Amino acid sequence: MVGREKEIELLSKIYSSDKPELLAVFGRRRVGKTFLIRSFFKGKIDFELSGLKNISKGQQLRNFSFSLKDAQKSDELPKPPKDWLDAFYQLKLFFESLEKQDRRMVVFLDEVPWLASGKSDFIAGFSYFWNSYASKSNILIIICGSATAWMIQKIINDKGGLHNRVTQRIHLQPFTLSEVETFFLSKAITFDRYQILLIYMAMGGIPLYLEQVERGKSAAQNIDKICFQPDGLLRNEFDNLYRSLFDNPDRYEKLIIALSTSWKGLGRGEILLKTKLNDGGGITLMLQELEQSGFISSYIPFGKKKKDTLYRLTDFYSLFYLQFIKDLSNNAITSWVALSQTQKWITWSGYAFENICLNHIDKIKMSLGISGVITNQYGFIVKATDMNAGTQIDLIIDRQDQVISLCEMKFYNDYFQLSKIDGENLRRKKSIFVHATKTKKQIFIVLVTTFGLVQNKESLGLIDNVLDMNALF
Repeated sequence: MVGREKEIELLSKIYSSDKPELLAVFGRRRVGKTFLIRSFFKGKIDFELSGLKNISKGQQLRNFSFSLKDAQKSDELPKPPKDWLDAFYQLKLFFESLEKQDRRMVVFLDEVPWLASGKSDFIAGFSYFWNSYASKSNILIIICGSATAWMIQKIINDKGGLHNRVTQRIHLQPFTLSEVETFFLSKAITFDRYQILLIYMAMGGIPLYLEQVERGKSAAQNIDKICFQPDGLLRNEFDNLYRSLFDNPDRYEKLIIALSTSWKGLGRGEILLKTKLNDGGGITLMLQELEQSGFISSYIPFGKKKKDTLYRLTDFYSLFYLQFIKDLSNNAITSWVALSQTQKWITWSGYAFENICLNHIDKIKMSLGISGVITNQYGFIVKATDMNAGTQIDLIIDRQDQVISLCEMKFYNDYFQLSKIDGENLRRKKSIFVHATKTKKQIFIVLVTTFGLVQNKESLGLIDNVLDMNALF
């Protein structure tokens, strides 16, 4: 298994624990949650149940009966339970019959949000099972779901029978660049790091998406096949992605589409204006759910307050889809190589590279030699007025060693050379930042670019640190 070292360490720890454990595993769709659990506990799961999308409670209970029949290794189907309380009572009887084996027992409940959808009494039944039996037994229960916000609100932060019952949690994240590189090597796919960047910018570190990449094809060829061919996995993944996670997915998609129009991010008022959604329509909760699910991120610009929070679209695939795939007709085929010559591609690639840098801030800090320094990360925005020029800095690292690093991120297909205009812009950004914040800290300008910097008279004395793409790995 590639990566997941911390998760495997935790799974080993709780499997060998001498007390009952309730583990919640969550993370966005296609990130590899089920694969992780099934791989680690291969041959050790005593009962597994996976929820099904858009079926009735009665059908879910029949699904439970099939799973219980498999667990019992019986030729006869158990009596279908009347409700989830009855179902979990049957499960309790089954596990009581296993206790004489004197070993750790494992339950895996997958896609729990689907099991508990609608007016289901699933949570009540599961609470009964945990409180009346599992919490006093040598058992490990794993509950898993892609609807991250639902898992946090209904399981981890439950105020009812499951209040404070979750003993461990895993929020499974997409692969980092380094893990993607290792993943490809494990499949005998050899890419240089620039090619890996191109693929990551289009689909992020989602294992199932990366599974589609073929050996012997360039990043552009693979993106063509996976994203633009009518039968490519990512040609129509967008609607499936949000419909599998949220009720009323059209409202969430409106938010995502609105955020895709602004690189700096949008404030709450701007979001309402662009989406035409009602201010009283649960916007705050929807934004929270999208952030918990890993599609967007929020930040308070340097020197601003919570009411000035900005939201950015940071899901790589959603951004890519909305920029290049959304408006294609059903059977239209386009060339990624041709698109990469357009201004739209240049603008998108710059923003996608910024998102990669923000997602790998720990690697940037390590390369700057400040991993052990307490830091805070911000964006910085000053709007232009009649009297003063405005500016935007996408990443500021405010360090406790009395230094502030202003990070400029440039995606380029060769060594980057600072032009006179580039130099003037950086000096202006630094000047406006110092003037607006009145900081007394030392200011360092950090350039993060793909292949590094060609030193010239514009960069000398201006750029303090240069990081190439290897720093992100």
